[in-house]
Amino acid sequence: MRYAPALLAVIAACAAPALAGPSAPPETPVRPVTDTYHGVTVTDPYRWLEDWSDPAVKAWSDAQNEYARAYLDKLPHRDEIRRRLTALLSAPVTRWSDLHEAGGRLFAKVNKPPKQQPYIAVMDSADAPGTARTVLDPETFDAAGSFSIDWYAPSPDGSLVAASLSRGGSESGDLYVIETDTGRRVGDVIERVNGGTAGGSLTWFPDGSGFYYTRYPRVGERPEEDMLFYVDVYKHTIGSPPEDDTYEIGRDFPKIGEIELKTDNKTGRVICTVQDGDGGEFAHFVRRPGGRWDRICGFKDGVTEAYFGESGAIYLISNADAPRGKVLRLDPEQPALENARPLIPESDGTIVSNFWGPQSLVEAGGRILVQYQVGGPSEIRIYDLDGNPIGKPETPPVSAVGQMTPTKAGVLFSLSSYTRPTSWMRYDPESGETAPTALHADAPADLTGVTVLREYATSKDGTKIPVNIMVPPGVTRTGDNPCILSGYGGYGISLTPYYSAARADLLEQGVIYAIANIRGGGEYGEAWHRAGNLTNKQNVFDDFQAAAEYLIKRRFTNSDKLALIGGSNGGLLMGATLTQRPDLARTVVSYVGIYDMLRTELSPNGVFNITEFGTVKDPDQFRALYAYSPYHHVVPGTDYPAVLFLTGANDPRVNPMQSRKMTAMLQAAVRGLEHPNPILLRTSSNTGHGGGTPLNERIEEAVDVHSFLYSRLGVDYSPVDD
Repeated sequence: MRYAPALLAVIAACAAPALAGPSAPPETPVRPVTDTYHGVTVTDPYRWLEDWSDPAVKAWSDAQNEYARAYLDKLPHRDEIRRRLTALLSAPVTRWSDLHEAGGRLFAKVNKPPKQQPYIAVMDSADAPGTARTVLDPETFDAAGSFSIDWYAPSPDGSLVAASLSRGGSESGDLYVIETDTGRRVGDVIERVNGGTAGGSLTWFPDGSGFYYTRYPRVGERPEEDMLFYVDVYKHTIGSPPEDDTYEIGRDFPKIGEIELKTDNKTGRVICTVQDGDGGEFAHFVRRPGGRWDRICGFKDGVTEAYFGESGAIYLISNADAPRGKVLRLDPEQPALENARPLIPESDGTIVSNFWGPQSLVEAGGRILVQYQVGGPSEIRIYDLDGNPIGKPETPPVSAVGQMTPTKAGVLFSLSSYTRPTSWMRYDPESGETAPTALHADAPADLTGVTVLREYATSKDGTKIPVNIMVPPGVTRTGDNPCILSGYGGYGISLTPYYSAARADLLEQGVIYAIANIRGGGEYGEAWHRAGNLTNKQNVFDDFQAAAEYLIKRRFTNSDKLALIGGSNGGLLMGATLTQRPDLARTVVSYVGIYDMLRTELSPNGVFNITEFGTVKDPDQFRALYAYSPYHHVVPGTDYPAVLFLTGANDPRVNPMQSRKMTAMLQAAVRGLEHPNPILLRTSSNTGHGGGTPLNERIEEAVDVHSFLYSRLGVDYSPVDD
């Protein structure tokens, strides 16, 4: 497989190994600060590392980067690892996502290395990718790839595209409107339409003359500390200046409201869904054509999604007395929850909740398609308009269906697995047949020889935990295999099967890769989520530890050959696991994680997480937070596993101070041991939480992570022919 030599040269030049560097981490001054919570005194030795405006903190961060580089750049086989990862991640294969039909044409977000960022394209249909033409390429704003697309929406006739663009992984997006056929910018840029956690949304008027959109406060409208909160919905007419935009709804929403908008193009009705923070409680409103907003239901009513159907009905997905979800139908002329009628009852599967994501329910051609989670893998189930089951498209085992997009030729849906990249299928409601389209990505590495096992570990309280295990060809259970275990366990987010080009490098080297579907996620419904949030969070860590012990017991690996990987809420999982069970694994890689649970809610973004984690203001929630907070359970003199922390200076979701403080605490704990494992902190100056990271940076980050893993797990890297 060939890759761009120029790209490889640029990456190699940017990451030339240091000739010398510090052999020990920098000393971190201890400046204790004491707090009292509900009679409990807590001392924080590294509070000063929270202040990024302090030059001393930036100097400390630079010194940590220098130490990390000195260690990472000396690891073996980095040139071979970089060459392979560059070939895999920059392979010239086209991946299609976020599809929308408008004006008889199909729009898509396109990821096509070696381009640094995905771009928006339009084509004749899913059967004619050769007709694709670029509409908006963020590299026209900056060739280095610092700009990225947060989201986009074509107008109903397809003549215009509205898109939020942000820079440096900040997710702080401004709105651009582009003519589809010319690429010309239309009107003024509308600032502050998207943010890190509160996100953003836009929906067009049926005639394409304007749109409703999310709007963050402008200077002078709110105090500075509230500028990331209090999102409202505004109305914009194409051709008018943004200052003439008018308010629609939102001033009565919670401070931490997160908004999603949808339009029924036949009637002009608009659904506004608002989530109260990140805890999974939603309220829904509908705008009548005359301009009046009616409330469908409130935050405590258990309705997670509201969609317009092709027939004009409003479909509600509800968890009320149905933790795995049921479907209700509502007459839009009487849009109140008490008027909703049961349509599809709760079943053995879990109806997917896709707030901000693609619709998990679509009505098309007299059929209702519903996306279900079945413990990690997912599937589509089909019903008639009376809610009677008809069947489901045939999909491979341990696979996942993604976005469903109605088109005139049928409903498109994406299909992926651990061993095959995403492809797009078409379901014909009239014939009931499913067939592949021309939208599919070639695999940069052939993983069809990988065996995928789906087994079950038993958690501390007896709960069965699915563990998806990818075993490379020729690898047997000797009890001595290098192995990686990953998990997440939060926010009702399900870990579904997907192909990873970076993971292919690990599998090629004989590394077993496992993913645990632990509680806190949505794999088995809202009850599964609630069993792993707030005061139940310890269940998440117990589940993950049980999955690791299962891999060891079943002789896939042993503790000296096991590495743990997670990010964000999964970074909290890493911190809790390594402090509760430092003997469990040899190595931990933690991306953009949360570690000081007593200070999380004080970060600008932290208040959104209270509904998931809890607050120190509540005595019971404080006790739960303090009981597992990784930062507060580091014990000096403990032989902790080697840890690589990664964070981005522009992260809008998790304050990078979390990684700084946890690094300092662990480094102090192992200092003085005869042979301490390395505790490294890698801070990227031009990225955030992960979204919008340019291709070159993603490659270089993967090189650091993989070389770290291989050295710790004893893998003698064997170059693969590209």
